[in-house]
This record gives sequence, structure tokens and C-alpha cells, in this order.
Amino acid sequence: MNPKEIAQYALDALKKSGADKSSCIAKKSRRDEFNIEANDFTLMRTTFDNSLILTAIVGGRRGVSVINKHDKASIDEAAAACIESAKSSEPDDAFDIAELVENKNFIKPEITNDRAGLFSRSREYIEQIRDEFPKIIIEGFSSTLTAATETYANSNGVIFGTEYDAYNFHSMFVAKDGEKGTSFNYDGASFEKPTTPFIDAGMHRTLLEEAVKSLDTRSVEEKFVGTVIVTPACTDMLWGTIHDNFLGDRAIIEGTSRWKDALGSQVADTKLTFRAAPLNEPHIITGPRYTNDGYITRDLDFIKDGVLKNFSLGLYGSKKTGKPRADTSLYNYEVLPGDVALAEMIKSTSRGILLNRFSGGSPGASGDVSGVAKNSFLIENGAITDAIQETMISFNIFDALKNISAISKERVANGTTYLPWVCLDGITVS
Repeated sequence: MNPKEIAQYALDALKKSGADKSSCIAKKSRRDEFNIEANDFTLMRTTFDNSLILTAIVGGRRGVSVINKHDKASIDEAAAACIESAKSSEPDDAFDIAELVENKNFIKPEITNDRAGLFSRSREYIEQIRDEFPKIIIEGFSSTLTAATETYANSNGVIFGTEYDAYNFHSMFVAKDGEKGTSFNYDGASFEKPTTPFIDAGMHRTLLEEAVKSLDTRSVEEKFVGTVIVTPACTDMLWGTIHDNFLGDRAIIEGTSRWKDALGSQVADTKLTFRAAPLNEPHIITGPRYTNDGYITRDLDFIKDGVLKNFSLGLYGSKKTGKPRADTSLYNYEVLPGDVALAEMIKSTSRGILLNRFSGGSPGASGDVSGVAKNSFLIENGAITDAIQETMISFNIFDALKNISAISKERVANGTTYLPWVCLDGITVS
């Protein structure tokens, strides 16, 4: 059976087992993978995967069952287990499935399945590292080609299909020179075709160059309050934190988000427009075309010109809170560019840090954040000077968003996000 037939059979099985409402996602995929450790190939493999996610609502209770088989007997068994799971759960009126609006298939225009091209790029990457960055050690690298067909269907008659292939790489690396070594850093990107050298994707070459420079570090001698320029490589410090802690289902449902009643209010500097952009091709290619709730995805502003426009609520979160649903991908972030060149941002910074990676805990409701700046550089008198040893920084994320002094004209796309450099004032460095 193909995924569409599997999905239909699963819905019928759930109905026969007693579901009032149901949905399922059936997927078949093939994954080609090349791995590298210590600058040498260690693995080449092809794996095949079947998956089926069943969801049933029975008397206001919801159950879920996940299997990796597509035969009818296994589906029947999973459907029965899904119903039993629902019956043993707590009832909640917010459990629901998408209504039928429009059914659609999303087929990638050109599916190349270029395994040879993926291997060629992987081999090229290792050769370039050896030739151009002899002090870089690749501790872990994987490149993948995933080809998949998938169907979402529910008992309201919604049905979406998709067929695609996607190319990705992820690299974790350090720099070493004799007894000296750096902390690890990591980077990766996604492509529609393996036509771009991995080393030239996004910020990758810059991060490799900076890793080598980080072999010689300097400690920050005294505590100061200054400027932090957050690079596109540092996605979690701002954008992931904002989404997960202040815009998403849990934060709004539990009422822990300081913004829970702030729709239409100014929450950031007017320079900032932060949005989900799953449809922004070719800069973002990993964006799904439909949500797990059963709605066609769309681009959506979370913060526009500093004003909070939308939360990131799924169907359950919307029904639970009475706030608008966001039919979008949760992690395909985009920040619109500013009007200042990166070089000018650096030149206008008297003292601060160029921040590539941040390691710290999630903020509480107050928005206070503290953590360690890693793979980062000191800015002094308008110039980037030395790599810094791991250094503590602390700030309040709500204050930081209102103290954005500049956003760069330049942006970096890695297939998943599309981000500029953002200059934050009033950050404590110690």
C-alpha cells in the first residue's frame, strides 16, 4: 500500500475500533547517509523507514499510537491500542481535528535523488578542510539525502500528500594545534540539490576560520555593560527562546508567558520583525506544507515592527485559550534585515562581544537569562580583537528586545532559517 492507502485504511480501522474523530500521518522514506569522524569517512549506509502516527478522540479523550509497520494486521492492532490509550486519558474539550477546507498534494518540482552528488560534496568537504583548515578536526559529520512520500488524513475528509527529497549536512568541529585546543562548535545546512560546496553554505567558512582564531584566547578582565552582536549562528539565544518560552502552546496555556495578554502591544524595538517563513523559498527549503493539526501552512509574523501580532498556537492551544490559531511551521524563523551594514555595526561598538554560541538555561517568566558565551570574540573601539575564553553574559530578554540598536542589512540562509546580525545594548559581561 502507498501512504494514501495506508492512511485511509488506518482511519477506517480507528472508526471500527470506536473513534469519534481521528487523524493519521503515514510516511515512507529512504535515507542515504555518509559519516565522517576525525577527518576520515567512517560510515556509508542506506536505510528505509515506515512510520504511522494514529490519533483518536473518544468521548473527549485523546489517544496516540505510533508504529513503524504498514501491514494491515499491525495497523489494526495499533488502532485498538490507540482507542485504549484514549479511554484511559483525561477528557478535554480542546481536543479536536482540522475541518475540511481544501485538500492538496505538494510535490517537489524536481526530485533528483542524487546520492552520487551528495557523496561528491562530502568528499570535497573533507579535502577542503585538509587543504584550507589543517588545524580543524571534524569530530562528527553527517550528510544525508532523504526521499519521502507522506500523507496526512483525518476523519473530517482532510487529506494532504507530499513527495520530496532533501539534502543536509551537519558538522561538529574543533581546532587543535599541539597542546592547544578549542571548545567544539557545530553548523549545518539544507539544500534542494547538492550544487553548493558545504564549506560555502551559510556561515560555515566563517565559523571554521573563527575556530582557528580561537586557539589563542583572552579572558575578559573586568565586568562591564556593553553591546552584544548576535550572529545568525546563534539562533537559540533569542529566536528559539522567544518562540518556545513566550509564544508557544505551553507558555500561553499555562499562563507563564509575560506576553499572554500583549497581542497588539509594542514588545520590541520597531526595527524588529520576527516571523515564521516556511514558504520563503529558496532561502528556506525545510518548511512543511501542512501542520500536524491538518492545516495548510502559511508565513506568519510573530512580531512586526516591534508589535506582537501572533502567538504560535496549534489547534489544541487555540481551543484551550480562545486565542487565534497559527497555521505555520514552528522553527523556520526569519528576521527581516535592517539598514546598517555589519561592518558599520562593529565599527560603532565601543566595547562588546560578537556572539556565535550561547550556553545557558531557559529564562523564567521574568525573562532573566544568564549563560556562557562560546566561540565568541571581543569588540573594542570599533574592531573585533581577540577570541575570548568562555565568558558569562546576563540580560533580561524583554529589555534586550527593546534595546536593539541595529539590525544588519546582511542575512544568512541555511535552508531552515534566514537571519541577520542583531545588535543588543545593555548586556552584562563578566
